[in-house]
Amino acid sequence: MTSLPLLQLHGTPRERGLQHGEALREAIATNVAVYRSRMLTSGVPEGELTERSQRFLAQFARYDAGYGATMEGIAEASGQDLLDIVLLNARYELLYSAWSEFGRPTVDGIRSECTSFGGADGVFAASGTHIGQNWDWFTGVEGALLQWEHGDTTVIGFTEAGVAGAKIGLNSAGIGLCINGLGASADDWRLDTVPMHLRTQRVLQSASLAEAIGHAQAPRPGCSANFFIGSASDGVATIETSPLGSRVIYQDGAAPLVHANHFRAPEALGVYESWLETGRVSTYHRCDRMETLLAKESPVSTERLYAAMRDHEGGPLGLCRHPVETDPVELQTHTAFAAHLELDAKRFSYTWGPPCESEFATVSL
Repeated sequence: MTSLPLLQLHGTPRERGLQHGEALREAIATNVAVYRSRMLTSGVPEGELTERSQRFLAQFARYDAGYGATMEGIAEASGQDLLDIVLLNARYELLYSAWSEFGRPTVDGIRSECTSFGGADGVFAASGTHIGQNWDWFTGVEGALLQWEHGDTTVIGFTEAGVAGAKIGLNSAGIGLCINGLGASADDWRLDTVPMHLRTQRVLQSASLAEAIGHAQAPRPGCSANFFIGSASDGVATIETSPLGSRVIYQDGAAPLVHANHFRAPEALGVYESWLETGRVSTYHRCDRMETLLAKESPVSTERLYAAMRDHEGGPLGLCRHPVETDPVELQTHTAFAAHLELDAKRFSYTWGPPCESEFATVSL
């Protein structure tokens, strides 16, 4: 495994952006090229990329001037056009709305993204509240760990190079976050609301589970998503969100809570998951498989947990995924990042790449 760079960011939002852009200059250039290509493959017209990025630049500025200043710093120090940095930061809305509208381009209809898990104290053999996930995504994307201060709170999280807000991580208040991409026919990037990566940053800067859930439930998001949130003092909840509403599911009892890339009860929100009709999908297999593997032991040992995260049952549908070399490069995905967050211990363990290929590296607050 190649460990990820850990950036200790300091100063104003703009100064943190300058530090980010300077340290990850080459990785940011790679991500700009990758995402421009993936958006075109997904059906976004090339002539509209600039227009859509311009729209999101205004949204970021409207909802959080500091986030906008961070993007400006990243662009300046990395030598990238500001609208290309905005494109990275809005890539969730731009890609997911295209997939819901046009149907995600896949090989044999297989779609795979991420599988989250977690439980309050007593669910795992190692004491305290734990959450984590396998984050399955495109090959070729570059990542990093960011650490920064928000008031009295220290945050550490995983991001894609050039994205100002982290999306998987924990903080010194004992709050942790994992995410799952969801899709529904109501998704629309044109909705004027708090963008996904700004919401994940706000969740990671929260001081309590209630505050974190509130940020996840920002009114009428442009695209559906699931926020898997844990608290050292208040347990674990997963929040399914869509333009039609949101639903909070709390972990209860000795069984871990698990979530993949489908709404657990789509009828509860009235959502229609159009992408599920494109062919075979892995989300149901991964969710069931993770629940089955973790149910074999109570409480769940770290060894059992890591074995589950490394499980290959189902091949390309499995929990631990690898690129299919015969697939077109633009359609290849793999388990790009695996995370295990111990919220009481403030410990972040991860692999960069499929977890079966290396031991977990650990950083702590």
